[in-house]
Amino acid sequence: MNTKKQFLIVLLISFSISYSQKNQMSSSEKPNIILIIADDAGWNDVGYHGSVIKTPNIDFLAKNGVELDRFYANPTCSPSRASLFTGRPASRMGIVAPISDKSQFKLPDSIPTLPKLLHKNNYQTALVGKWHLGLQQSSGPTAYGFDYSYGFLHGQIDQYTHLYKNGDKSWYRNGEFIEEQGHATDLITNEAIKWLSEKRDSKKNFFLEVAYSAPHFPLQEEQKWKDPYINSIKDSSRRDFAAAMSHMDNSIGILLEKLKQQKLDENTLVIFMSDNGAMENWDSKNEYNGIHPSNTTLGDNTPLRDWKTSNYEGAIRVPCIFYWKDHLEKYKNENYISVIDLLPGILSLAGDNNLPKSIEGKNIWPVISENKTIADQEIYVRGHLQESLIRKPWKIIRTRHADTPADLELYNIEKDPEEKKNLIQEEKSVAKKMEIALENQFKKDAKKVNYDKNK
Repeated sequence: MNTKKQFLIVLLISFSISYSQKNQMSSSEKPNIILIIADDAGWNDVGYHGSVIKTPNIDFLAKNGVELDRFYANPTCSPSRASLFTGRPASRMGIVAPISDKSQFKLPDSIPTLPKLLHKNNYQTALVGKWHLGLQQSSGPTAYGFDYSYGFLHGQIDQYTHLYKNGDKSWYRNGEFIEEQGHATDLITNEAIKWLSEKRDSKKNFFLEVAYSAPHFPLQEEQKWKDPYINSIKDSSRRDFAAAMSHMDNSIGILLEKLKQQKLDENTLVIFMSDNGAMENWDSKNEYNGIHPSNTTLGDNTPLRDWKTSNYEGAIRVPCIFYWKDHLEKYKNENYISVIDLLPGILSLAGDNNLPKSIEGKNIWPVISENKTIADQEIYVRGHLQESLIRKPWKIIRTRHADTPADLELYNIEKDPEEKKNLIQEEKSVAKKMEIALENQFKKDAKKVNYDKNK
């Protein structure tokens, strides 16, 4: 072998080793992850979407991170959280509405969950705030893999007594009900900071979920949070909602500052999302013994159609941001992304691509970090009496009735994001394909919720 060939071989081997080492270094850089969830924040309830509500800290994340413009959750809270933790449509487990009152229903504990899977990758996990996937201590976050948990088990609470709407206890720490004084937004923020500062294992990566009760009713905010909106919002009910958003946003700022102080910001991915779209109003007379005033106006999903509980865009297309200092460039991602895609994306960052067969979501990290396109994305969302399926640019919605055939609607949500023109008759070929795809998804759902769609 001549000298020139030997030199080329050595050069190739050196390049191969160097490339391998570089890949190993990048794959070993596992980030910490903080997932912040707002409760019932609508599309037009964040500043970066043009809202009158001031959310400078959420806006900071959007201005310096990746804004997911087409992120889809479920129409209500329990289903969104179930989809998040399992990477599959919540309807597969029979969760199509909020778990409420004195229900014994819970997220099945036999299914692989995000915190359990992160454990296998040496992550420490904590949930601070809202759980809503089991109302008893035995079906709290610990049963599903969280090392530490604190907050409330139910779907909504009095912000100061921390009791559920029927008077049941809900506030707890690590499996035991506790009594504490203070507003839920402040207590959740303080506990998250305390966990970061004192309770976590500094030798491990961590996953921390901070799930606020805000801006969900009952709205109980101090005057200082309302004062900025005295002139800009005339409706007192909407002003109270804005105050709850501002209070939460201020708390997010405190959390981000703590990351800086502890020099965690450069290796922590921060995700912000809402669990579903905003609710239009609230009649309080049958809850909390009527001690809280009803709300004529709550959130704002403008320009999207309808409210929480429906399958229209206003209920399921929600704000979502990925921010990771010096790792993600600012831009608006136009891919259609589902809440079920978060789990495989997060696991990919943890270095784990061996997903259990139960997971239906896709790894969206390359989509977000490199702005790649998701191929053949299909998003299925099941709600109370509606289900929808999205295949860009189409969306089909089926509304079932007790005694009459189901209604079908078809929208081109690229051209008509406000869902004003139903094309079910004009686009019969597309409608037929979409209906078949929707039915195929529907058949995979838990049998107990799949009663006859025509009845």
